[in-house]
Amino acid sequence: MARELSHAIKDVRLGTPEVMKSFSAMAKAATEAGALDVKTKELIALAIAVAIRCDGCVAFHAQAAVKQGATRDEIMETMGMALYMGAGPSLMYAAQAVEAYDQFAAEAG
Repeated sequence: MARELSHAIKDVRLGTPEVMKSFSAMAKAATEAGALDVKTKELIALAIAVAIRCDGCVAFHAQAAVKQGATRDEIMETMGMALYMGAGPSLMYAAQAVEAYDQFAAEAG
């Protein structure tokens, strides 16, 4: 899903360059290490993605969590928080987030 969306996002980026420039700047500012490290921020983003049921967000943040060195145990604990905050429907997305993490982790070696 992340690969498929990357192409569509590129089209949006080309069609709305100023908006996407601003969005990218906001993303960079939000994800920079500060009081929270980047991995923690990606885990938060993944939990929010599950709670709001955003398929593409789940894919991108699961991939980013792998890149930041998140462990499967950290993913599972994060999914616990997402379930707590998002109730039953979040369970379905938690399952997808764990599956996405497993796929990206397997690819990463």
